[in-house]
Amino acid sequence: MRIRSITYFMNVGWPLREEKLQEAGIFLSTARSAFENAGYEVQSTRIASVSFTSLLGADAIGLLPRMAQRLSNSIAANGIDYASLGSALPDVPESYEMIPDAIAASKNIFFSGIMATGHDGIYLPALRYCAEVIIRNATISKDGFANLRFAALANVSPGSPFFPAAFHDGDQPTFALALEGADMAVDAFSNAKSVEEGRKTLTEGLENHARKLVYAAEPLKFRFNVRFGGIDFSLAPFPVEGKSIGSAFEKLGAPRIGLHGSLAAACILTDAIDRADFPRAGFSGLMMPVLEDVTLAKRAGEKSLSVKDLLMYSAVCGSGLDTIPVPGDVTQAQISALLLDISALSLRLHKPLTGRLMPIPGKVAGDVTEFNFDYFANSRVMALEAEPLTRFFAGNEIFTVHSRKSH
Repeated sequence: MRIRSITYFMNVGWPLREEKLQEAGIFLSTARSAFENAGYEVQSTRIASVSFTSLLGADAIGLLPRMAQRLSNSIAANGIDYASLGSALPDVPESYEMIPDAIAASKNIFFSGIMATGHDGIYLPALRYCAEVIIRNATISKDGFANLRFAALANVSPGSPFFPAAFHDGDQPTFALALEGADMAVDAFSNAKSVEEGRKTLTEGLENHARKLVYAAEPLKFRFNVRFGGIDFSLAPFPVEGKSIGSAFEKLGAPRIGLHGSLAAACILTDAIDRADFPRAGFSGLMMPVLEDVTLAKRAGEKSLSVKDLLMYSAVCGSGLDTIPVPGDVTQAQISALLLDISALSLRLHKPLTGRLMPIPGKVAGDVTEFNFDYFANSRVMALEAEPLTRFFAGNEIFTVHSRKSH
């Protein structure tokens, strides 16, 4: 297990608060050393800001590409790997329109778009705004890679340390940890003699690591007067066999992830996380990014794993649909239909879900992906079984969906 990210949440301001960014760099450098001294590899340090829409306002939203470019330069100067400028907001439609230009103008700045919230419900226009961002992002480079830096958000709260979902909601800084822990699940069920033994091993392993991580975090809180927001143990994978959440499914007994038995495996793995006692942040469920997991990528290529399967697993565990390669000729209307299902599921089950879809220019379902990226395992383009929405769903309504928790 390693730390995917130490994420520092702050208000970057506009004009940028350079002094505060310098403070963030010092904190993150110190935090990296503290967690490395505790025995953990740290993959990256990141900052997540208050929404750019709130910082710029509707009248100055056209400055977003300049803002992204300047923030990219500033974090590089302060030794920070990545930054998120937060979400486009439904009451400022232009905020979605500017995201592709801002992504094109920067290399390490991430964005998101709100499509549903627990308070207001599902914004049908925002589904289309997010879908249009995805379509336009796909044309920034020949491989569609720019969509790595955008996600559509449903019922996601501030303080989640995983990108692109990360954003902040105040001036007081805080920090949280995003963990890459799929290997813990693989190990727990590879060596177990029963489901109960494997689940217990995984739960105890999470708690043991949490104690060490909290112990390392405590001095940072007091030295820098920064609140510790918790740990996101989402069992995120890395594209090698021993760090694959798909492999953990199969160690449990699912013949191949995507076949029946996989839903039960998802339930068991998430139940192990739920049983663990640790300060929680973000999703703390299963993260199933197809292109970041060698087994998921393989099964998607074999067509045993579909987009519908992944959405179904999100109902019992996951964080939504992540790094899903889809055909390059997919339409805004087709993506909107899928985002509507993600949004409805998130509100009904009272859980955060995201959509990070990657249309691949010139590719059709079944074609091999050709990314040259150390954190991706190539797969095949997945079919998207969607048609344009009609009647009420094609309108501009904002409607609520009560969660089961309210009954």
